[in-house]
Amino acid sequence: MTGRLRFDLPDRIALFPLPGALLLPRSRLPLQIFEPRYLQMLNDVLKTEHRLIGMVQPIDAKEGEAQALAPIGGAGRVVAFTETDDGRMMISLQAISRFRLTEVEEGFAPYLQGRVEWQDFARDLKGPESDEDFDRGPFLEKLERFMEPRELTTDWDAAADAEDEMLINALSMLLPFDPPEKQALLEAVTLTKRREMLEGLIDYALLSEDSEERLQ
Repeated sequence: MTGRLRFDLPDRIALFPLPGALLLPRSRLPLQIFEPRYLQMLNDVLKTEHRLIGMVQPIDAKEGEAQALAPIGGAGRVVAFTETDDGRMMISLQAISRFRLTEVEEGFAPYLQGRVEWQDFARDLKGPESDEDFDRGPFLEKLERFMEPRELTTDWDAAADAEDEMLINALSMLLPFDPPEKQALLEAVTLTKRREMLEGLIDYALLSEDSEERLQ
C-alpha cells in the first residue's frame, strides 16, 4: 500500500498524450474518448486494480526525430465512465500523483505505455497544500482583467471562497496558456511556486495587451 491509496502505484502505466491537458493533485479531468486505440486502452485499464491513465503532453521534436513526450505527467484513476449512443466514452479521472516518465514502451498494444517513477512527487499523496503568501484580492482582480477580453467566465463568489489549492490548480488546468506554459505549471514543485508562475503568466499577458493598445 502506498500512502493513503488502496493500491500500489505501478511502475508501468498507459499513456494518453494530449497537448494542453494537465492533471494536478486532487483535481478531476473529464475526457471524451473515441479513437479505437484509446477505447482499447480504457478497456485494458479498467481491468487493472489501479485503473490509472497517465496524462502527458507531447513536445515538439526536432526535424527527423520521432514525436517526444514531456518527462513529467499526471496520473489519474478512472472513477466514472459512461458510453454514448455512438460508442464514445465519457470518463472522469481523479488525480492521484504526478510521475516522471523514464521510458516509453511500444509493444503489442495499440497505445503507448510508459515506465514511470513516483518518488519525486510524494507530496501529491498527502492532503491539500495551502499558500500562505497568496493575496487573493489583487489576484482575482488581475484574473478578471485577463478573462474578460477572452470571453471567459467564472463564478467569482466561488473563486473567492475556494481553497487555495483548488483555485490555483483549477486555473492552471483551465486557462488558455500554451502547452510549454502548461507544462511549467505542472512541474512546479509547490503550490506557492505554481501560483507565482500563474500570476507571472497573467501579468505577462496583461502587459502585452497594454503594450498593443498603446501602439494602436
